Amino acid sequence: MSQPSVILATASYDHTIRFWEAETGRCYRTIQYPDSHVNRLEITPDKRYLAAACNPHIRLFDVNSNSPQPVMTYDSHTNNVMAVGFQCDGKWMYSGSEDGTVKIWDLRAPGCQKEYESVAAVNTVVLHPNQTELISGDQNGNIRVWDLRANSCSCELVPEVDTAVRSLTVMWDGTMVVAANNRGTCYVWRLLRGKQTMTEFEPLHKLQAHNGHILKCILSPANKYLATASSDKTVKIWNVDGFKLEKVLTGHQRWVWDCVFSVDGEFLVTASSDMTARLWSMPAGKEVKVYQGHHKATVCCALHD
Repeated sequence: MSQPSVILATASYDHTIRFWEAETGRCYRTIQYPDSHVNRLEITPDKRYLAAACNPHIRLFDVNSNSPQPVMTYDSHTNNVMAVGFQCDGKWMYSGSEDGTVKIWDLRAPGCQKEYESVAAVNTVVLHPNQTELISGDQNGNIRVWDLRANSCSCELVPEVDTAVRSLTVMWDGTMVVAANNRGTCYVWRLLRGKQTMTEFEPLHKLQAHNGHILKCILSPANKYLATASSDKTVKIWNVDGFKLEKVLTGHQRWVWDCVFSVDGEFLVTASSDMTARLWSMPAGKEVKVYQGHHKATVCCALHD
């Protein structure tokens, strides 16, 4: 099966994962997934595999095959896996779960290589661009930095006590991190290198972005925008220089669960409870394509272009 240059995938509560032609909106492959719903999708850096974070396992599917069977299953979490991602060379994968742990996996082996105890349910995990620190956010409102070399927690922050951290995003150059919570607030820090190698957080901005939950926040690769997806049915686009509201993307009819930028920051893909995923032009602030085919809420999307 020849691989499209743009890999776009979505997952839904209808127990399917769908692959889409980004430009035409045609669904060209559907994977039935009866075991569990999918919480998060991520594509490997080499575009070969799609990881589906489920309950309580992670499954890896071949992007270039028509086989409905996963090429690998990763078991050892004991609850919903809420976060998944890859090291830049695709050598290893990281995950975070409602079982209160953050784990590291070697993609070539089925077992878990490292485990970090966060205690509270983990909602979000991002990898610092230095590839040696993971940052996690949990249901109790804790943000923790896990030093993968020292195998320990090197930093702990609580921006708002007992308010769940729903989503974390880190700037591609490692200079900024944003945490979004259940009360519609984004906390922004400048990341500084300490005297050792440890990352230090310097408070930069507090942004009341939405009245409802923020379900996903993401910084664009082009260093310009922060996107916040919310239960208020909108996605807001903020300029990171001063955090002024640039655009409000309206069109979804229900909660917007996930969003991801194209590599040049010119487009954004969103996934919503209204059963659709949508492609938006950033310069225009308008919807340019709707991906329809799921029968229940579309809760996550992945893009590799």
